[in-house]
Amino acid sequence: MSEAPPEHVDLEKPNAARVYDYYLGGDHNFAVDRQMAEEAIAMWPELPLVMQANRAFLRRAVQVCAERGIRQFLDLGSGIPTVGNVHEVAQAAAPGARVVYVDTDPVAVAYSRKLLRDNPDATIVDADLRDPERVLGSPEVTELLDLSEPVALMMVAVLHFVPDSDAPRKVVARYREALAPGSYLVISHASHEGRPDVGPAHADLYRERTATPLTMRSTEEVTGFFDGFELVEPGVVFLPQWRPATPGDVEEHPERFTGLAGVGRKP
Repeated sequence: MSEAPPEHVDLEKPNAARVYDYYLGGDHNFAVDRQMAEEAIAMWPELPLVMQANRAFLRRAVQVCAERGIRQFLDLGSGIPTVGNVHEVAQAAAPGARVVYVDTDPVAVAYSRKLLRDNPDATIVDADLRDPERVLGSPEVTELLDLSEPVALMMVAVLHFVPDSDAPRKVVARYREALAPGSYLVISHASHEGRPDVGPAHADLYRERTATPLTMRSTEEVTGFFDGFELVEPGVVFLPQWRPATPGDVEEHPERFTGLAGVGRKP
């Protein structure tokens, strides 16, 4: 990364958002992040492809929400908004769509503010998604979003960083309560299903090296996050299986991508 890091950035410990940025080919990461990413790739060579499949799911889900009339997006744990993020897809599909990102990583927040400074319909909140009251009551959300109207709540590749001890289902339920009928919940989540040979070791690496341990969950557990929502077809599936652009986009063994994905609508 060529720019000086923002203040209060820990350069001694890898950060999940910056490691993810590296997997996607971004340049907003540091040597400590790249070292961990390379260790993970040595363990699991297809890992960058999994991350790219996750980003592709995000784009498809945003497109579907926009096609269904959603014009507001709240992206929790948004990370570093590299190419193809929510505001780009949403505003291309529906000019004027409003997007609020939420993250606590100083690099993600600083870069997002710089990227979005000339975009009146997108902003970022420096907050922890585990504090719904702080997020929903922030000036950025209250000024840009109208929670009396439908919103797409994005929780893409983030709930696996919320341990069971932090009651993630209760966190999701609090956001659900704040959403208007017709809103959507978009989730992707790391899972131990599909690649039991490398998944647990990957989780161990995050647990040992970062401040955000990885909790992999089953299809049943991920489906549980959609309580109070009606799942959109095809339900909770492996990343490439969720509404692929063409049948050919789904490889013979989609379970090798391990990530689970789903979208639900609040009735």
